[in-house]
Amino acid sequence: VGAGAMGGEIAQVISWAGLPVLLKDVDQKALDHGMATASGVYARRVKAGKLTQAEMDEKMALITPTLTYDEFGEVDFVVEAVPEKLEIKQAVFAELDKRCQSTAILASNTSALSISALASATKRPGQVVGFHFFNPAPVMKLIEVVAGAQTSQDTMDTAVSFAEELRKIPVKVKECAGFVVNRVLTASMVEIIKAREELGVDHETVDKIVVERGGVPMGPFLLADMLGLDISADVAATLEKAYGPRFAAPKELRDLVAAGNLGVKTGKGFYTHTSA
Repeated sequence: VGAGAMGGEIAQVISWAGLPVLLKDVDQKALDHGMATASGVYARRVKAGKLTQAEMDEKMALITPTLTYDEFGEVDFVVEAVPEKLEIKQAVFAELDKRCQSTAILASNTSALSISALASATKRPGQVVGFHFFNPAPVMKLIEVVAGAQTSQDTMDTAVSFAEELRKIPVKVKECAGFVVNRVLTASMVEIIKAREELGVDHETVDKIVVERGGVPMGPFLLADMLGLDISADVAATLEKAYGPRFAAPKELRDLVAAGNLGVKTGKGFYTHTSA
């Protein structure tokens, strides 16, 4: 549910495992973009000689785009991937609770929000779980499987098994703001952005040093652009509320978001990006 930044990639991951998947959004343009995202992942594998065109067509046929919940009555496992706003996600979970069969598990791809708060919007809190993919979902192996206050052991076991079926590495996490990865990542990124401001060095220099000395594939500013600066700011706000001002989004990040410069998806963030 949600064909935005992650939805299309998550649908691709599920279809890659040979499973049929519905990809839902409320907007046709977003839905088309989500399908194009999934298709693009497969097309790159065809171009690299890792997949035939026939195999790509077979995998894409497993993804059914839809603008309604009409086909959700027989769904076993839902992954919600709508914007990182609690009220939006709660509205989606309330609707899913009405539309899905009583045995269905309702999972959220949230990177920082309370699973218990999402579960409170349903009449099945025991069947609500965090199921957090990392960007880009087709490449990153980790999935955080997060238990809310009332998440049942059976739900956790099923979510872990599903993650393994998707050829991912599930990590079971107790509920807390930011879980594990984003709590560590956000603290690091906020400190690095503040340090850049204080020292007056450019983004490229910081990213180059972090890559060369830190042994990571990309620097924090390029990573933030890829993730989406709006998402980074939303996560920082959630963590600031939970843990205090050390997690507050730096002014530079807030200013970029306010100007609509959200990174790769808008063509400009800390860097300028082209579609080429």
